[in-house]
Amino acid sequence: MSIPQEGGGPIEDPRQLVDFLAAGCKPRERWRIGTEHEKFGFLSDSHAPLPYDGPRSIRAIFEGLAARFGWTPVREGAAIIGLTRAGANISLEPGGQFELSGAPLTDIHATRAELETHLSEVRAIADPMGVGFMGIGAAPEWRHAEMPMMPKGRYRLMTDYMGRVGTHGTQMMYRTCTVQVNLDFASEADMVLKMRVALALQPVATALFASSPFFEGRPNGHRSWRSRIWRSLDDARTGMLPFAFEPGFGFERYVDWVLDVPMYFVYREGRYINALGQSFRDFLKGRLPALPGEVPTLSDWADHLTTVFPEARLKRYIEMRGADAGPMGNLVALPAFWTGIMYDDAALAAAWDLVRGWDGATREGLRVAASEAGLAGEAGGVRLREVALRAVALARAGLEARGLGEEAHLAPIEAIAASGRTRADDLLAAHAGEWGGDLGRVYEACRL
Repeated sequence: MSIPQEGGGPIEDPRQLVDFLAAGCKPRERWRIGTEHEKFGFLSDSHAPLPYDGPRSIRAIFEGLAARFGWTPVREGAAIIGLTRAGANISLEPGGQFELSGAPLTDIHATRAELETHLSEVRAIADPMGVGFMGIGAAPEWRHAEMPMMPKGRYRLMTDYMGRVGTHGTQMMYRTCTVQVNLDFASEADMVLKMRVALALQPVATALFASSPFFEGRPNGHRSWRSRIWRSLDDARTGMLPFAFEPGFGFERYVDWVLDVPMYFVYREGRYINALGQSFRDFLKGRLPALPGEVPTLSDWADHLTTVFPEARLKRYIEMRGADAGPMGNLVALPAFWTGIMYDDAALAAAWDLVRGWDGATREGLRVAASEAGLAGEAGGVRLREVALRAVALARAGLEARGLGEEAHLAPIEAIAASGRTRADDLLAAHAGEWGGDLGRVYEACRL
């Protein structure tokens, strides 16, 4: 989850909301790659989820990283809720999922180096404590009552609200992990094309990176339970954004959609003010019940943009949000996949040709099929494995055109696409075979 925004003057004209997004347009030479990944911490001896406080805890790891590796603590009240260093942030998801939001980097080699450094530093602090971290899309055994709640005000508000607007919201908050990449656009037209390709191909990414076949101690019948959860969370703020494929889509249409998404909170002077279910449109008119007479700032708008969760999310860059967390190679292959497609004109045009004929029912059907069957899924006559093979080939061509040797980082998903076997398939086979049904083996199998 995002760190609250600071600064930004009052919004005096609704056009400022559109301009805020449009300010993300930048020339190709300024395009960067920002990778975010989450992981579950656990106590190595008991496999219990890592608590926030205590001698073996998130707080202790934060303090160790700050003291030994020069990270600067981020606090909410007296609690350390994150760390920052050189453009990167470490933050916490509601159930203690440890998230690295990497710095904006120029290539995939730098992405891998950043990730290797991060995991090395975390292990240096965590291993002596008897703490491990695993890369997997959903907590394989833990139940909701076992999960700690992180000391962040927005999570207290969201937990109650999620329980009222959907059936799986708290599962998403406390017991899932993802990997995503954030990429730039040159213009409104470039943003539109990239958003359409990103949304259409998210089910392919879900299938390629599927790694959440267990939940609450048993196989759950899906290859990506994390993706399944998102389909029953909050229809007002999630999904495949069918309007993005309609004529006239652009910054203004996206703003209109976000304005209709109910608010969660307003952040003021270090505290979260409950605005659950209230309207940002009313806020613009000074009629927000939570802050009567006050109009929002651009920081409030930036915060509100973080409370929508479509499969591809627009900020001043585009977030690709469809993939489960997984092993080290997959955490690097995800940004390699999307960078190859999005940052080469020929690859992007070919990707659009691949998906432009799909209607909304097919796109949504593929989203369901990917979560259930992984690469074996199909919808509307489209087979996910066939599309995955073509998409990965386009990503390779796009990376080769960049001339940096980044295509080597696609190897894990090239193997997955070629075999049709996802990480979830391998975990299920191990559980039924060599593990003898002992799901406790998953912690070491998925240790980062």
